[in-house]
Amino acid sequence: MKRLSLALAAVLVCLAGACHYLLPERFAVNAPVAHMLFGVGSDGPEESQFGGRIQPAAGFSIDIYATEIPNARWLRPLSSGGLLVSQPRSGRVLLLEPDRDGDGQPDGRRALLEGLDLPHGMDLHDDWLYVAEADGIGRVLFDEASGQLRGAYTRIVNDLPSGGNHSSRTIRFGPDGWMYVSVGSSCNVCEDGPRRAALLRFHPDGSGEEVFATGLRNAVGFDWRPETGELYATDNGRDLLGDDFPPCELNHVVRGGFYGWPYANGDRVPDPDFGAANLDRVAESISPAHGFGAHSAPLGITFVRSAAAPAAYRGAALVALHGSWNRTEKVGYKIVSLHWSADGQIEERDFVAGFELAGDVVGRPVDVVEGADGAFYVSDDYAGAIYRVAPGGASTTAPPASLPRSARSSSSRAQLPTDGEDALSQRGSLLYERFECAGCHEAAAAGPGVTFAPLRDLASRYSVESLAEWLAAPTPPMPAFPMNAQERRDLAVFLLDRS
Repeated sequence: MKRLSLALAAVLVCLAGACHYLLPERFAVNAPVAHMLFGVGSDGPEESQFGGRIQPAAGFSIDIYATEIPNARWLRPLSSGGLLVSQPRSGRVLLLEPDRDGDGQPDGRRALLEGLDLPHGMDLHDDWLYVAEADGIGRVLFDEASGQLRGAYTRIVNDLPSGGNHSSRTIRFGPDGWMYVSVGSSCNVCEDGPRRAALLRFHPDGSGEEVFATGLRNAVGFDWRPETGELYATDNGRDLLGDDFPPCELNHVVRGGFYGWPYANGDRVPDPDFGAANLDRVAESISPAHGFGAHSAPLGITFVRSAAAPAAYRGAALVALHGSWNRTEKVGYKIVSLHWSADGQIEERDFVAGFELAGDVVGRPVDVVEGADGAFYVSDDYAGAIYRVAPGGASTTAPPASLPRSARSSSSRAQLPTDGEDALSQRGSLLYERFECAGCHEAAAAGPGVTFAPLRDLASRYSVESLAEWLAAPTPPMPAFPMNAQERRDLAVFLLDRS
């Protein structure tokens, strides 16, 4: 059976590769396919990649907090310093004990709840731990300080819509004391039931169900902005409309609001399948508060509340971009921060980047939460890991030794952000390997009879921009490799680093 599963996975990966290269852009499949279909991930990023390939924003460090947690999805921090982690494929809620000895890892771990139906979201309210399963909500009395259950787990909602696409259910208690539950659509695009593609809410005992907002295709993450009490939710746009449409969304969610799906995409653009016959619904839809990159898959969101956070991040929101699959070139695979200006405009910045470089994926962020210690914890269901991002400067881990840094002219680096140049160079390194550049530029790799052209003193002749332009139309016999503008820039940074 194991051999059959591996053979099937190999066939599907080959089919996905064929789709990527042979089918039109809208049908592109470019993602870790085994992970998408079977939850099979990777060993995750290496320690040496933190602070090098994987870069946090200036003023933060990032380290691995816990590993060997397959399908680590949603997080719930505890006031004790512990952390709850849902593992839907295992039917389990895991408790990571607080790090009381200060070694940067939890002091222990144990299964808190098992045998559940795809448990995903969790929240605490009035001494109860609530868990959102695929088709219902359960709760159990729970002591945060000791991490012990105080009774039996009991279902209080048993009839949430299940089956089809988007089985993850997320639960959070709002400032109003209501229990909010997101239920994604059953399909990519269709006219679905009234309780799907919706945000529902209940009284804490599971009674009084209300459809709070609709037209939210898959609003996996949501949180309330501390300054205003406004509710914001991430939402995943539909697939199969090309690389760059529709955008994924951040929505300002209000009671009774309709957010477009399946009739409108993005800023009230009629859907090609359902829009033309429903222009009245398109017109009444509420446009996104912010658009993420198409297919980037925003999931977890948390507003920064800690006074220990740098001033520039207080009140900002952190969002986990799980990463694209229906796109010819991968996007997402990182954590971003959203910053509100005085006039309500939202600016998006990278917060932790590098889980994807030049098509190579080592991690897929799912959720991001703020711990009791003021650090941020990030789950990764691809690597089966939890990361800790803390205020306080550079990471304690050194950059990879494989990235030599030579002296170069200031003009070649002036246009690069200091915090990102190692990540750009690492992406360029992967491109250098992909196109087998060493065969023409390194004596050890050159084949018999090949005259290699060593890369020397490039920094004295090129800036990043001028070398990237040259790579777009190089002098023969060097071929023009199929790269976009960002990839040419990445390769230029790498070449300048090593020359």
